[in-house]
Amino acid sequence: MTNMKHIGKLFKISLPGKTADKIALAISELDNNGYIEFLLILPHKTKTHNKVIPIPHGILKTESVLDITNKQILNCSVINKEIGEVESSFLEKVLRKIISNYTACYYNSVHASGKKAEFIPGKSKIPYAGRIFDEKEIIELVNSSLDFWLTAGKYANKFEKKLADFLGVKYCSLTNSGSSANLLAFMALTSHKLGDKRIKKGDEILTVAAGFPTTITPVIQFGAVPVFVDVTLPYYNIDCTKLKEEFCKKHNLWLIEDNCDALGSKYLHNKKWKYTGTFGHIATSSFYPPHHITMGEGGAVYTNDPLLKLIVESLRDWGRDCWCTSGHDNTCSKRFKWQMGDLPYGYDHKYIYSHFGYNLKATDMQAAIGCIQLEKLPDFIKARQRNWKLLKEGLHDLSETFILPEPTPSSDPSWFGFMLTLKDNTSFTRDEIVKHLESNGIQTRMLFAGNIIKHPCFDEMRKNKTGYRIAGDLINTDKIMNNTFWIGVYPGLERNRIEFIIETIKKFRCID
Repeated sequence: MTNMKHIGKLFKISLPGKTADKIALAISELDNNGYIEFLLILPHKTKTHNKVIPIPHGILKTESVLDITNKQILNCSVINKEIGEVESSFLEKVLRKIISNYTACYYNSVHASGKKAEFIPGKSKIPYAGRIFDEKEIIELVNSSLDFWLTAGKYANKFEKKLADFLGVKYCSLTNSGSSANLLAFMALTSHKLGDKRIKKGDEILTVAAGFPTTITPVIQFGAVPVFVDVTLPYYNIDCTKLKEEFCKKHNLWLIEDNCDALGSKYLHNKKWKYTGTFGHIATSSFYPPHHITMGEGGAVYTNDPLLKLIVESLRDWGRDCWCTSGHDNTCSKRFKWQMGDLPYGYDHKYIYSHFGYNLKATDMQAAIGCIQLEKLPDFIKARQRNWKLLKEGLHDLSETFILPEPTPSSDPSWFGFMLTLKDNTSFTRDEIVKHLESNGIQTRMLFAGNIIKHPCFDEMRKNKTGYRIAGDLINTDKIMNNTFWIGVYPGLERNRIEFIIETIKKFRCID
């Protein structure tokens, strides 16, 4: 018996203390001591729940179910007779279900218990952001790892479709970070496939200095010229009055939306609410842990333009001309019938490169987490809006001290944080109140770069006065650099933490 295969087979076994034989499925092979793990088969009339799996018809004479919670570890001597074998697909389903149950137990024992820790004001840390997850994300992550499909696959395809459906766009391309998404979005507009409309070296790109560096990094690395426009307060968005002045000098401009910190925000346009990220030619998202949803590292580029989608995915996937997904061949039905460049006719299309590309794909394991997170996004948005509102209401009487944030007119934001800017002639500095909050366990953040032009990466360009331009002045941008910070509104903040943030800010002003 020691040499025979047991896993996946059905046996009649004798249980200690039981007179009648039982039917059981072996879910392991013999261990060194002669023991096997079994799951007992029960009559079909057994009360069904999510721990019960029906046995496929035809395997046993009567309808039966498998209770995956009723596991027995028994010596092989209990086996009386082999009566059948389940198909490998059914065994896989059973084993995955068992693994999922253990994964849920792990989450509840390790992660969930930590979330229930008592909040101690002034001692418990209040993060500005964080990943919000439960057993569902971990189960889906483990499930995807069992497939051992180590690059983008079915989960990536599923995520791309779900995000596109949520936003109401035609195409979504998953990538490994929001910064990579920004790189792909910009570089796509430099493609030769766009003809005279493509961005060329030396072309000017209108953007803001009060933002994140990787929004402009691709512009500079390509050799285009960023033109920095100031932002408005209390909205912290680009100053459209100055933008219009610049637009009057240009025609046929591309619009890229960096939507990395605004996923789920809406804007009323022509009496219709639309998600941000759907107004321009191309847009980006980031799924880094502090963002609206996460998959660890991850990002996306989305568009309604089929040509831009094709270019983005070419650049993402090494620059290849072929659009076959991983593991598939000959989607075009003429894999060996192309003639491109100076290559010989019939050169394998999978290895023809129409762009100088990268490898910026995400993995299926990341995408599996993202698929579950997307299901929770509507609730995440509501929680962010609720927490932002609590802070706004709680701090409204400090309007003489702070410029309190406001939503852009005709917008319904999915807030990333709660921005506070000290007014001129305030008797304390931004650094002083930030230190006060941090000393009480309340995390704070700057508005990213503040003014990116002031950073060391711009030293050479600033010294030589080349490589960029400023449209007008950056008065508000500099104010943000010197006087602005923000605190979190992410869904993991309960009301008592929000109230403590409000109390701590107000106490600092009273002390002052």
